[in-house]
Amino acid sequence: MNRNVLIVEDDIHLGFLLMEFLESENFKVKLCRDGESGFNSFKKEAYDLCILDVMLPEMDGFSLARKIKNVDQQTPFLFLTARSMKEDKLQGFSVGAEDFITKPFDEQELLCRLNVILRRSSKEAKVVVPVQFNIGDYFFDYARQELCFNGTTTRMTEKENEVLHLLCLHKNQILKREEAVEKIYGKKDYFLGRSFDVFISRIRKMLKNDPRVSIENVFKVGFILNVDE
Repeated sequence: MNRNVLIVEDDIHLGFLLMEFLESENFKVKLCRDGESGFNSFKKEAYDLCILDVMLPEMDGFSLARKIKNVDQQTPFLFLTARSMKEDKLQGFSVGAEDFITKPFDEQELLCRLNVILRRSSKEAKVVVPVQFNIGDYFFDYARQELCFNGTTTRMTEKENEVLHLLCLHKNQILKREEAVEKIYGKKDYFLGRSFDVFISRIRKMLKNDPRVSIENVFKVGFILNVDE
C-alpha cells in the first residue's frame, strides 16, 4: 500500500521535484504551497507523514505543526529549512518534529529518514482524534468549521473552531485555560489569554439555544463544556 505524504513547501520548483521523486518511490503525495492550504488538506485526508517547510506564507511551519498536533497527535512530521540555526531546530523538536532536514539535501538521505520515521510510527497504535461532535441539539463539524442547529448552519472562524474543538475533546471535563491558550496560539501570554476568553464568550452565545449545554467558568483554572445528555 502506498504511503500518503503531505508536503507543504512554498518553493514550487523544489516542491514539484520532491513530489516527483517520492512518487517514483511509490508514495502518494499531496503538495500545498502555504500553511493554510496545508492545514485544510490535513483536515480533509489521512496522511502517514508530513514534510513541512519552516518559512511558509499565511502560516509558518511551526504554527502549522501545532495545529496538526491538535487534530492528530500521532501523524509524524519533519521540517525542511534553508537555515541551520540551533534555535529553529530546538523549536521544531519542541513542537514534536521527528526530524529536521536542511536545504539543499540529498534525496536518498531524505528517503532513508522518511522510511525510518514510517517504520517507527507503524509500530505505534494510531489514535484517531474525532472531528465531529453532537453537543446536545447542536452538531459540530470541526473539519468543515460548521456548527449546525435545527437545520441552520453557522460557519465558524478559525479560532472559534479551534476553541470549540478543544472544549469538545474535554466535554464535561476541565479544559485548562493556560494549556488551551498554548495549544491555540503556540505560547502562554496574558493578552492572548484575554483573546481566548473573548472566543469563549462568542461560543457561549452560539450554544445558547439549548438549555442542556453550557460553558462553566472554573475560577483561575479553565472552562468546562457541560452537556446534559
